Amino acid sequence: MSIKLIGTGCLPNIPWQDKPEGCSAPIWRYNENPIINRNPIEGVARIFNSAVMPYENGFIGVFRGEQVNGIPFIYLGRSRDGIQWVFEKEKIQFTDENGKPFMPDYAYDPRLVKIDDTYYIIWCQDAYGAAIGMAKTTDFKVFTRVENPFLPFNRNAVLFPRRVGGNFMLLSRPSDSGHTPFGDIFLSESKDMEFWGRHRHVMGKSGRWWENLKIGSGSAPIETSEGWLLLYHGVTNTCNGFVYSMGGAILDIDEPSKVKYRCENFLLTPEEWYEERGFVPNVCFPCAAISDEETGRIAIYYGCADSYVGLAFTTVNEVVEYIRMHDAASDDDRSDGRK
Repeated sequence: MSIKLIGTGCLPNIPWQDKPEGCSAPIWRYNENPIINRNPIEGVARIFNSAVMPYENGFIGVFRGEQVNGIPFIYLGRSRDGIQWVFEKEKIQFTDENGKPFMPDYAYDPRLVKIDDTYYIIWCQDAYGAAIGMAKTTDFKVFTRVENPFLPFNRNAVLFPRRVGGNFMLLSRPSDSGHTPFGDIFLSESKDMEFWGRHRHVMGKSGRWWENLKIGSGSAPIETSEGWLLLYHGVTNTCNGFVYSMGGAILDIDEPSKVKYRCENFLLTPEEWYEERGFVPNVCFPCAAISDEETGRIAIYYGCADSYVGLAFTTVNEVVEYIRMHDAASDDDRSDGRK
């Protein structure tokens, strides 16, 4: 069965590397990872958990830059090939709707989504507790804050790249003031990107070892002929700390709170030195995926050990078919998430 990407557009210059001979995994790593190393610019010790998308004739990204003082902010980067990056030395300067400076106390784990002609940045910040911050831009020069969608505590938010049923759609992961014992993904809707409601449960942690503590959305959902492809992270706890792996699910195209398929296995788990060794070891944390509608190719950007950025590849046929073949969605996953 041929599965198609929908609405992603043609991207002939997508970063790409063919699948290595003998590789049986549905996702494979770029053999020159990590693509961003430590101390990338003055004052920034590490860049990781960052989001990338096509822009003009190359690529643009919003990057979590962990400053040498330990406070994270979001930095802008540009690239011709999606692999070699040049960063602006100053963190992104956000303003309010009147053009006055309006900076968060800190900002981390950004996502970047284009809806119509507007680019939205979504991140985690402090708003009397861990909360979701949002801003919009049309030119990557002026970044205007919009209202925070939810009360604290919440993390790991990502917008869908188009309206569904006339409404904007946002995935998030409500939590508490600790280290996220709730750990489930929810869907919310908005007509105006300001007031959010119709909250629905999408899916929660499972009994499978790699996602038995919590889960969280990764890259923006990718529209396919089979449904929305969602890459997410699953977390387990070990005697040596947390382990973050990459998982995959397919959501219903018209009612994304319904899970059609949910992969029993991880798609990627820490195995390479840059994933296992770093400031926070054993982390594969997806934040962005770009794709070429013509070839079905998908390039995935993921944070590695809270220290580096890695790049991995798949095709829509391969990853969706793998998720379907290893489906372990529960009855609750398949429901519309209302209680």
